Amino acid sequence: MSTRRVQAVFRKELREYRRNGAIIVTMAVIPIVFVVQPLVALLVASGKASRALAHQNLLLYVLAVPAIVPATLASYAVVGERQQGTLEPVLTSPVRREEFLLGKALAAFVPSVGISYAVVGVFIAVVELFADAGIAHAVIRGPEVVAQVVFTPLIAALSIWVGIGISARTNDVRTAQQLATLASLPTVAGTSLIAYQVIPATKSVAVAFGAALVILDRVGWRVTSAAFDRERLITNTK
Repeated sequence: MSTRRVQAVFRKELREYRRNGAIIVTMAVIPIVFVVQPLVALLVASGKASRALAHQNLLLYVLAVPAIVPATLASYAVVGERQQGTLEPVLTSPVRREEFLLGKALAAFVPSVGISYAVVGVFIAVVELFADAGIAHAVIRGPEVVAQVVFTPLIAALSIWVGIGISARTNDVRTAQQLATLASLPTVAGTSLIAYQVIPATKSVAVAFGAALVILDRVGWRVTSAAFDRERLITNTK
């Protein structure tokens, strides 16, 4: 595998993101949708609510961001090339299948993880600075911050492989984005259930969740690579 070719695909994809206003808007809107409502609720809550919040893991709710944002970006990876008429030249170039997929995946992974960490940082800063001290103490806890750091890239990687797989099988960007978002909902549901203590946030649950994500990431890479048929894509494009 050529690192140079992977980097070339990576840089090309980032340029496409910058030129596509819809992608930029999506990357901005999705974090706002998931963060504003709980953030406003925390800012207006009184210190009396801290006891109830102490039995939840509200910060884990923000893990929905690395589940949905990268899925939206990755869903553009192949179908976007097809709609622009650049897919056939790329697929007939010397770039190997694995290099193409890895470059596309990295282009979705880097900004998605960066945005996710930035959203968590802003969320924590706003709660610490403007929420009631008791609320801040109940919501911002060390183990949950560590969980954000560890699980964000694992969740993002899984969403990316699912998004790329869907992108390679569809002919419309909007359809690919909708299907990728729908496919990311089980992860969002899982993190939300843990956040609201429907599923207890224990060490064993964290380890099991992390191990499952690692396995699914590896399986996702292998399945997506195996299902990526250059000849079929070129034929469908023609």
